Amino acid sequence: MKVAVVTGASHGIGAGLVAGFRRAGCAVVGTARSIGASDDPHVLAVPGDISDPATADRVVVAALDRFGRIDTLVNNAGVFIAKPFADYTLDDLATATAVNLAGFFHITQRATRQMVAQGAGHVVNVTASLVDHADSRSPSALAALTKGGLDAVTRSLATEYASRGVRVNAVAPGVIRTQRTSYDLLADDRIGDIGDVVDAVLYLDSAPFVTGETLHVDGGQAAGH
Repeated sequence: MKVAVVTGASHGIGAGLVAGFRRAGCAVVGTARSIGASDDPHVLAVPGDISDPATADRVVVAALDRFGRIDTLVNNAGVFIAKPFADYTLDDLATATAVNLAGFFHITQRATRQMVAQGAGHVVNVTASLVDHADSRSPSALAALTKGGLDAVTRSLATEYASRGVRVNAVAPGVIRTQRTSYDLLADDRIGDIGDVVDAVLYLDSAPFVTGETLHVDGGQAAGH
């Protein structure tokens, strides 16, 4: 049985990914700051702050102890702070970089070591469609800065690890219908569903000859720019 690790797994897209991987027959290790235990023996919940390297250690150790391997890592955890650039605070900067960049770094470094030892693995980074096309109605330079970094490192790691059997891809959602999404300024745009993002991740996970790609799930917004 393949084993997937999903960050930000307690709600929204993350919870959808846990369910999607289970439907695909995978065991899942989910982590988030507040995540409850599952009755499913093939789902392991590991509470913790993804920006803390100790959380990454616990997640990887728990996955190996319970299931013996890590086949897929989905870096779904992220924060989105929409403000005019001049209004961002140092706390905003620290939060965005801690979760979106440091959180990615800690767990991806540990997971890829295991994948290399296995001879195979796959990392999917959840970025954002706004990296490629900014929207004046929702200024979000910190998201562009940090999620843009994930988009770039996807290609870098795909190249670095291709010869060692580890693939690295990204999914870039547009506006997705979740409990935490505000639609006030986006009523004229197509709004996607969590299942659209889950399907994209599962496609990439099942495509052994695809690496270094960013798959946009945004109703064609990226294509129009």
